[in-house]
Amino acid sequence: MQRSKWQTTRRFRFHPSYGILTLALIGIEIFIGACLHDPVIRPYGGDLLVVILLYCAVRTFWDLPVVPLALSVLAFSYVEETLQYFHLADRLGFTKPSLARTLIGTYFTWVDMLSYTLGIAAVLVLEGLARRQRTKQLQRATI
Repeated sequence: MQRSKWQTTRRFRFHPSYGILTLALIGIEIFIGACLHDPVIRPYGGDLLVVILLYCAVRTFWDLPVVPLALSVLAFSYVEETLQYFHLADRLGFTKPSLARTLIGTYFTWVDMLSYTLGIAAVLVLEGLARRQRTKQLQRATI
């Protein structure tokens, strides 16, 4: 039985560029949460960036295919937002202020779902552009 290329490659691999992006996005998210209290960036920009942050964090340590990983992060975000609809933080007894309550979230909105979707769309577009750039570089190197 022949194994696919994915089955024979190493899955764990440190990617420094994704690690740097992850740290930068954590810093931006902390800044947004601590310093911004506007009606646009804090509620929507933070949600858009958090899915990119999650994607980059996973890609830092695991060499996984782009589309399945991106869709997995999106699905995770949808589940997390759905749990907010059912007031999971309240049901678990997390009181204000607490880190768990902040991480789980407390308020469901469809706009958050849209923000997550746009964040993952940005990931897919940027990964596609990066792939195209790498392909061009390889073509130039072989000429």
